[in-house]
Amino acid sequence: MLTWDDEVTPTPSIPATSGSPAMNREVTHSPLAQTAPVPQAAMRTLDDGAIAPAAPRAQAGSSQPTSQRRVTAADKRIINGQTDVNQLVPFKYKWAWEKYLATCANHWMPQEVNMNRDIALWKDPNGLSEDERRIIKRNLGFFVTADSLAANNIVLGTYRHITAPEARQFLLRQAFEEAIHTHAYQYIVESLGLDESEIFNAYHEVQSIRDKDEFLIPFIDAIMDPNFVTGTPANDQTLLKSLIVFACLMEGLFFYVGFTQILALGRQNKMTGAAEQYQYILRDESMHCNFGIDLINQIKLENPHLWTAEFKAEIKGLFQKAVELEYRYAEDTMPRGVLGLNASMFKGYLRYIANRRATQIGLEALFPNEENPFPWMSEMIDLKKERNFFETRVIEYQTGGALSWD
Repeated sequence: MLTWDDEVTPTPSIPATSGSPAMNREVTHSPLAQTAPVPQAAMRTLDDGAIAPAAPRAQAGSSQPTSQRRVTAADKRIINGQTDVNQLVPFKYKWAWEKYLATCANHWMPQEVNMNRDIALWKDPNGLSEDERRIIKRNLGFFVTADSLAANNIVLGTYRHITAPEARQFLLRQAFEEAIHTHAYQYIVESLGLDESEIFNAYHEVQSIRDKDEFLIPFIDAIMDPNFVTGTPANDQTLLKSLIVFACLMEGLFFYVGFTQILALGRQNKMTGAAEQYQYILRDESMHCNFGIDLINQIKLENPHLWTAEFKAEIKGLFQKAVELEYRYAEDTMPRGVLGLNASMFKGYLRYIANRRATQIGLEALFPNEENPFPWMSEMIDLKKERNFFETRVIEYQTGGALSWD
């Protein structure tokens, strides 16, 4: 059973400013066929003792290996590897494969969740307060595009720079799950009969949402650039920074005000269908964040020269900025107290989460002595915790009946 202290992360199109490559350009290249060139310093020793350039790394879109020598696990690297990326085994990063299997076992689809009670409550003029309706619409306004941004980051950026096939396998599954999440938010919007134009344009029109998006977009633009390749310390740090932003700050921080708000509604037997879907999404995102942090730490282990004092200082600054932006979002979504919550409660919560993310990647806590004001959130990560939490029919979407409520 996962608990807040056990899971690595209470583990993503979003718009860009006019002209931003991430959101406004038409992709004409094939990012999946690109890999970084081998650094010029990479050399190999011939049988006669002469030195020659090392065999180039296998191209992601190639069916032919670049060397006749068979792949060995010891030769694999998360980034800048020279082994054939098409050969999944032998495994080196078994943890990545096991996480892939775990995500597959957690499969679910939005339309399997009954929304009838939510629809009736939403249509009832007295069913929800205006503050509760604001929370729901603001949440959907952020999330309907957030998971598309995450998917774009994976497929058009991260995937082509990762050279460990086991890790790539997880990323493929993660991209699919981000599509399911986008589907889930669209399904809620459609079920409730909300103004789709209002919800889907919130990232343009609501400043607190826009600010979060504009914080994220440069980090996806950097690694989506077709001319960007790894293999130098500066570019490897750029990729590592992008991974930290998306695993620790987007999926691991920017989602948690919204998760808490909707799940708090569910705890009061309101919007139980939406809350059920958010609970499944929370479980998925926890696993994504968990994997991302493991990936970050493995890159650090294999490339310790990247983890400089200057780099760590820059990452700390990003953490502090992300906490500030998410707190502004909490204030915007909750101008008054509602659901037994208020915006000020989230200040400590976000600092608590940021501390956990920081320590999980080897930084010291940024906000000492913060505690979790919402301990019940850790229970939501484990779907087996409470059988009828929302007093609705909850289905475990495990394949083959691998998971039950007992």
